[in-house]
Amino acid sequence: MNKLVILLLLLLPAPATATLAAHKTASIVVPDSTFVRQSHRRPVFQFDPRFSLLNGKVVGITGFKGGIEWNGRLRAGLGLYLLSGGVPTDAPLPPDLPPNTRDELRFRYVVGYGEYVLIGNPRWELSTPMQVGIGKFYSRYQLPDGGVRRSAKDLIYVLEPSVASHYRIFQWLGVGTGAGYRQMLFIDDKLEDELSGIIFFGRVKLFIGDLYKVARGRQKLFSQDGLRSSEWPK
Repeated sequence: MNKLVILLLLLLPAPATATLAAHKTASIVVPDSTFVRQSHRRPVFQFDPRFSLLNGKVVGITGFKGGIEWNGRLRAGLGLYLLSGGVPTDAPLPPDLPPNTRDELRFRYVVGYGEYVLIGNPRWELSTPMQVGIGKFYSRYQLPDGGVRRSAKDLIYVLEPSVASHYRIFQWLGVGTGAGYRQMLFIDDKLEDELSGIIFFGRVKLFIGDLYKVARGRQKLFSQDGLRSSEWPK
């Protein structure tokens, strides 16, 4: 039988033999590096606090993000970030303020973000978020007598590339961490240097679609279904 198969292959014209080889090669499918968990869109929400080293001080920034996820690989949406403390500054005081006045910078901004998942599985992932935003900043002056003055607010523009990862505890809840850099744009060079800096963060991530399934009774609250490696596609 084997001799008959070999003889038939030898008798086939070269194009036909090449076609069979190409068909065999095409049937070998290289798996995607990222397991696509969902084949449809779904909402995502993140409580996204982060920290920055700005002008020699570690400051906290509270953030919230919400958006849409496509096929488990691409996310996009909007976010809001509020500085929880002041940023020290070396800028000169206005001439009408008394000596020993404390001067701090404050800011807040909104962003549009995109996030691409580089690699992962249903339990964890590594992604590259990119945020572009606009906001306002001002100087807050603490006077020696306890009084407070604020400067006029000015626009700031923000660019934040970063790398992030998360680990899913349950289907609807994950925790994550990451680091990147915040670059302020189109403002005074000195202020740009003082407000730009390294960012690092931890976050809690809610998967709204799965949380909705829990609320409807279609999924158990602490279910690990789909998160065990034995259940993943090979």
